[in-house]
Amino acid sequence: MELQVIWFVLWSVLWAVYFALDGFVLGSGMLQNFVARSDIERRVVINTLGPVWDGNEVWLITAGGVTFAAFPTTYALMFSYLYTPLLLLLFSLIVRGVAFEFRGKVDDPRWKAIWDRALLVSSFLPALLFGVTFGNIFKGLPMDAAGYHGSLMSVLNPYGLVTGLLFVLLFVVHGGLYLSVKTTGAVKDRSVSAASAVWIPLLVVAVVFLAYTYPATHLFDNFLAHPGLLAVPLLAVLSLLGIKVFLVKGKLLPAFTASSLTILLVVATGVIGLFPNLIPSSLDPHYSLTAFNSSSSPYTLKVMTGVAIIFLPIIIAYKIWVYRVFRAPVTNQDVLDNKQAY
Repeated sequence: MELQVIWFVLWSVLWAVYFALDGFVLGSGMLQNFVARSDIERRVVINTLGPVWDGNEVWLITAGGVTFAAFPTTYALMFSYLYTPLLLLLFSLIVRGVAFEFRGKVDDPRWKAIWDRALLVSSFLPALLFGVTFGNIFKGLPMDAAGYHGSLMSVLNPYGLVTGLLFVLLFVVHGGLYLSVKTTGAVKDRSVSAASAVWIPLLVVAVVFLAYTYPATHLFDNFLAHPGLLAVPLLAVLSLLGIKVFLVKGKLLPAFTASSLTILLVVATGVIGLFPNLIPSSLDPHYSLTAFNSSSSPYTLKVMTGVAIIFLPIIIAYKIWVYRVFRAPVTNQDVLDNKQAY
């Protein structure tokens, strides 16, 4: 049982870290055509993301791998029940990667415009679909002994769409703050303005999400049973408010840090409310998939724990090294001097 809890926590941490890291890439992709007005400025935006976007996706692969290895029943049924939205998500992420790599292959404005639009769409869709998927997981899927009784349209329910909108706005603000730290000049100024402007609807949607979560889900049950856990959503609210405070003071790096913390705490709030469920059933709690009834054998979890202890610090050290090497802001002159490859 201890190993199952450990892997539930690790599964949660992997998703939270992925959203905090790839969230600013998705947000920057959605903002590119709004904060960059020329080809050089668009190249500046892409070059802030080029060295890190694929490394950030390692956390998504790892989170999926952990789901497959530690909770195989959950993995199998999740990809069966939510096949269409997850397939659209996969295609979107593929197109995003191709857009990064292909945009600069042909020096033609029409060619670049196609991939700029592709980057916008392939950044928006994953953000929305991740939110819709997790919103439905928070809400619970209509499943019982006979299987899944939902459809693509049932997944697009009001609560799922509110959660999807929350993810989109979180990532847009996160991306704007990332670009404000990683760029200079006009792109930096527009990124700050975009993050500041989108923060207001983000706050409104966050309030709606919290209010809607109580009647639509059972996420508050664990918090009401253990009031001390309420510190997590409270810290999420404070970090969200902290973004605006730091923006007003012009402290962009602290604002980006607060945005990262907001995403981590929002995910933490969701998974704490879910525990021990991985996918709750909205029809009958007895058919919910939990960390205990869908996990691998204790031996498998022990082996995985050993592997995680060895390789997770290596991955973390590598990511720290990459971000340290590419810590300097990207300027227009860097692009003109071909110091950046994208």
